Amino acid sequence: MGTVADGGSGTVSADGGSGTGDRSGASGDTANQGAALLDELRTAVGRYVVLPSEEALTAVTLWVAASHIQPALQHAPRLAVVGPTKGCGKSRVLDVLHETVHQPMMTVNTSPAVVFRVIGKNPPTLLVDEADTIFGPKAGEKEDLRGLLNAGHQRNRPAWRISGPEHKPTAFPTFAMAALAGIGDLPDTIMDRAVVIRMQKRKPGERITPFRSRYSVPELNTLRDRLTAWLTPLRGAAAALVPKMPVEDRAADTWEPLVIVADLAGGHWPVQARAACLAMTRNEVVQDEQTTLKTRLLRDIRRVFEQEGNKEALRSQDVLAVLVQDAEAPWAEYGTKGLNAYHLANMLRDFGISPANHRFENGRQAKAYARNQFLDAWARYCPDPAQAAPAPVHEFAPARPTQSKPPAPPAGALPVGPPGGTTGPKRTR
Repeated sequence: MGTVADGGSGTVSADGGSGTGDRSGASGDTANQGAALLDELRTAVGRYVVLPSEEALTAVTLWVAASHIQPALQHAPRLAVVGPTKGCGKSRVLDVLHETVHQPMMTVNTSPAVVFRVIGKNPPTLLVDEADTIFGPKAGEKEDLRGLLNAGHQRNRPAWRISGPEHKPTAFPTFAMAALAGIGDLPDTIMDRAVVIRMQKRKPGERITPFRSRYSVPELNTLRDRLTAWLTPLRGAAAALVPKMPVEDRAADTWEPLVIVADLAGGHWPVQARAACLAMTRNEVVQDEQTTLKTRLLRDIRRVFEQEGNKEALRSQDVLAVLVQDAEAPWAEYGTKGLNAYHLANMLRDFGISPANHRFENGRQAKAYARNQFLDAWARYCPDPAQAAPAPVHEFAPARPTQSKPPAPPAGALPVGPPGGTTGPKRTR
C-alpha cells in the first residue's frame, strides 16, 4: 500500500509542460465531451450495481475509461471486487464491465495458455470471476494464471516459457488491466496493486435496475463505443501526462491511470478522482491495520488456550477476562470501554469463528469458543514453527468458508496498542 502525500489536482506533461489547464493537445470541446461522457458512464454503472460509496462509483467509472488507453499506460491497475459472502453484487459488476471496457476477456474457464497468447501491444481487459478459486489451496493447476496476474501490473514484466516444436525460451507479455471478483480478500500481491471495491449486500431500500441483455447490453455498448472514440485519439496525450498525485509509491502507480483519464476529461473530474483516490487509499490503510490487529487477537487467544491447558472450549467471558488483563496487549483500551463480547465476535467472524452454547463438566451451559474452531486460522495466519501442532489440521472440520483464501499474514512487528482506539473501519454504503 502506498503512502498518502500532500498534493492538489495538477498535471504536467512528460516534457515539463503545463498544469491543469493544458490537457496536452486535448481541445476544449474534447474535454467537455469527456466530462459529460464520464458522467453518463457513472450514472449507468450506478443504475445496475450498488457500490459501497460514491468514491467507489467514481473509481469504477474511471477504471473502465482507463482500459481504453491501456497501450499508453505504464501500470495496469487491478480492480479487486471483493465481498464477505455471495450475493453482494460482485458478478454483476463484472457484467457491467464486460460491456463497457476495452476488449473484455472473461477468464473463469479460460486456459492460461490462451491468455498468455492474446496479450500483446493492445492487450485485452481481463475479467476474472470467482478469483478466490485461483488463489485457493486447490488452485495448483492455475499457477500460470496466478503468476500472470501478479506480474502484469507493470509494463515490461514478461513471463518466460519454453514454447514451440524447437522448445525455445519465449517471452510472453503479461501487461494487461484485470478486474477480479471473489469472496474474501485476495492475496496481498493483488490487493496492493488494486483499486479495492468492498461490496456488501444491498439494504432493503436500495434499488437497482435489473440487468437484461436485450436493453442493458446495447446501452452499455453504446457508451463503450463512445469511450473508444473519445480516448483512442488521446492515447499519445495520455502517455505524456504526469499527473500530480495525492498518494505515493505503489498506490500512486495504481491510481495514476484513473487520474490521467480524469485530467483528460476536465470539469469536476480531476478533483473528484483525487478525492476518491485519497479516501479509498486511506480506507485500505485502515483495513491493513485491522488485519494486523486481528492477527494479534488470534495469537493472544492461542496463548489463552495454552495457559488453560488447551481445553476443548473456554467461556467467552473467561477469554475476555484474560485478554483485557494483559497489560502489554491493546485489548483493555480497545474501543471506548475495552474489548467486549460483541467486539470479540465481530473480529473473529471473518475467520469463520463464532461462539456457541457449550456444556461444561459441571453441567452448566454458557457461550464459549471451541478450540478446534481456531486451528485452521492459527495455521494460516500465525503459525508457530517452534511448537508442533497438537493434531493435524485436516483432522478437524475447517470453521472458515472453504471457497475463499485469506490474505497472507502481515509482515513485520505486530502492534502493541490499538489503532486509534477505534472498533474497526466504518464502511459506507
